[in-house]
Parts: sequence; C-alpha cells; structure tokens
Amino acid sequence: MDSLITAAGLALAAGDPLGALDRVALREDAPALALRGIAMAQLGDLDRAKLLLRRAVRGFGPKEAVARARCVVAEAEIALVSRDLGWPAKTLDAARATLEKHGDRLNAAHAGHLTVRRLLLIGRLDEAERVLAGLDPAPLPPASRAAHELAVAGIAMRRLRTKAAREALEWARLAANRAGIAGLTAEVDSAFLALETPAARLIANGDERPLLLEEVEALQASPALVVDALRYLVHKHETTISLATRPVLFALARALAEAWPADVSREELVARAFGGKHADESHRARLRVEIGRLRAELRMLVDIGATKRGFALAPRQAGQVLVLARPIEERHAAVLAFLADGESWASSALALALGAGQRSVQRALEQLALTGKVQSFGHGRARRWMTPPVAGFTTTLLLPAPLPNG
Repeated sequence: MDSLITAAGLALAAGDPLGALDRVALREDAPALALRGIAMAQLGDLDRAKLLLRRAVRGFGPKEAVARARCVVAEAEIALVSRDLGWPAKTLDAARATLEKHGDRLNAAHAGHLTVRRLLLIGRLDEAERVLAGLDPAPLPPASRAAHELAVAGIAMRRLRTKAAREALEWARLAANRAGIAGLTAEVDSAFLALETPAARLIANGDERPLLLEEVEALQASPALVVDALRYLVHKHETTISLATRPVLFALARALAEAWPADVSREELVARAFGGKHADESHRARLRVEIGRLRAELRMLVDIGATKRGFALAPRQAGQVLVLARPIEERHAAVLAFLADGESWASSALALALGAGQRSVQRALEQLALTGKVQSFGHGRARRWMTPPVAGFTTTLLLPAPLPNG
C-alpha cells in the first residue's frame, strides 16, 4: 500500500486528523478521498466529510468491496453524530456483512457498535443487546474496546444495573487511556457523569429530592409502593402494573400517591385528570367511573377509598407510597432531554427517538424556541435544533415513549 496512505491511516487511528490531512490533502484518488473524509469528520466538518466519502465510494472499483464498505461505515458514523437517525440502517448492515466476509473483523465490529448506539438512541434495548452479544471484545484494540464497553454501560444504565454500568465504564476508561485519544476519554468521562447527575426526583409525604440512577435502582427493590412517572408504572416488589396506555388513570394514581396518606379533593382530581377547572356533575360522574377503573387495575396493590371531600389511597400492606418523577418537569421535557446532549437534531430524528409524530415534535420545538430554551439553524430539511446542556437536567436514560393522548 502507498506509504502516505498508510501513514495517514495510522494518524487517524491515533486521533490526529491534521496529521492525516498533511499527508493526503492534495490527493484525489479514492483511498485519499476516504481518509480525507474521515479526517474532516474528526475535525467536525460533517458536510464536507460526507461529500468526500461519497466521492471515494464512486472512485473505488468493483473489486474493492471492502474499501467501499469501510466508507459506508464512516458515513454511518457521521449520520449518527449528526443525529440523522433516518439514515438507512440496512446499508450499514450490508457493509458490516461485507467486512465480516472478507475478514475485516475490526471494522465489522465498529459497524456493529454504531448499530448498537443507534438502537440505544431510539430506545430499542432488546435489539441493541442482541447485536452487542454477537460482538467479541477480546481481540479488539483499545479504542474499539472502549467503544464496546461504552455500549455495554449504556445498556446497563438503561436497564438500571448501575454496578454493571460502572464496571463497564472502568474498562472503557482503561481502554481509552491506552488508546490515548482525547475525544474518546472525554466520552467516557461524560458517561461517568450520567451516573452522578440526578436521573429522577422522589416525591413522598409532601417532600421531594433528586435521585441518582443508583438510587432509582435501589428504589425498585424497596418495599414501598412506587408510582413511576418516568415509565408510567405502579409497582411493589415483583408486581408491576403498566398504565402507559391509560393516561387518565395514571394521572389519578399519581395525584393520589403524591397526597398519601392524605386524600385528594374531587376538584383537584378533575383538574389533574381531565383538565377541568370546575368539577360539575358530569365531571364527578366521569371521575367515579375512572376511579372505579383505577381501583380495578390496582386491586392487587392498593385500594382507593372514598372520603368526604374526595378519594385516598389505602395500601394493602403497611409501607410507604412514593412517586418517581423526572428531575425537571415541563410540557416538553422529553424533547429537551434529547437536545441536552449538546448535539444538533433534526425534528425527524427527534420524532423517531421519541416515538412521536414529526409534526407534534415540530410544534414542541417551535414553542420551546419562543421561550428561548432551544435554537435552530438552517432551513427546510437541513434545519437543526439544539440547546446547551442544562445543569442537572434529566438524561434520556429513563425516558420512555410519551404518554398517548386520552
């Protein structure tokens, strides 16, 4: 192989894009275009990087399938970084298969890690675990091993297995230090920070306090009855009841849990569940029906008794009643949580990640922009949205799909 191409490739592997460009900046052959594209991506010029990589793909001959597949993997990484989640995943799968077929296990593993990262962003944990289980980290060089352990930690954090997440991050830090790539080390440090940043808020007996992810995990094993406003669940011990498709019932359950052991007036329950300002007779009738439905759903865990002014929870066994909520709650908190990663997002990518309609996401972004919480740049399909990270704001680790309207 051309010595300059080899030297440029080694420079890129060491995280030195300027050194790579010094060697191939003036060349127009396909291998040089590919390396220039990767270098520009490392320097942050993603649009230029994509153009160079596509030119490289066209420049490689029909017998250079591996080289073309490597360019596809590089373009997929750019798509992930730029939050282009609609980039065709099957194209990356095909490139990975080509690399495995030709024995390029390192780049095939890199393609697999990119697939896992995309699946994590859109909340498909089971699929991410299956892909990751098929990747053997033992033969990987330090940089790739760090990427693997970051993926392991990402899944573990979302599964509320914080001990496993810390162990994976320690391995990732060790591998990143061995690789000597500053950007990789910063990514590991950022992942560690997620374990030290409030991931939820505990509400009990009229008081509230922030919880770290480790504390959220401990809460799952506690004897308390927990109304989980992060995932729209009510659970105690091994019994879990999902109200994700019953937003009115969940609103009632949360209102009753926040007030426990006191009761909640009918007027407040009507306001919380139906948005009504005054509880007229029709509202009261509907409230009785919905309370009956909630009582039936939660009968294994709690009873709901009528009081003179409203209703109150009565746990079937003595213990606490706790509410687990987001650290900061506002109407569009889920959108802000994704934007808080500091990357620029298209509304289509946010819709995919949130499992919501693109138009509803666009309306949310426009409302957030009016209050100065987000900003956009570009126009049309190139428009992107972002916001600086907000100190202490929720990560996306515990965000489910939004509650349906109802």
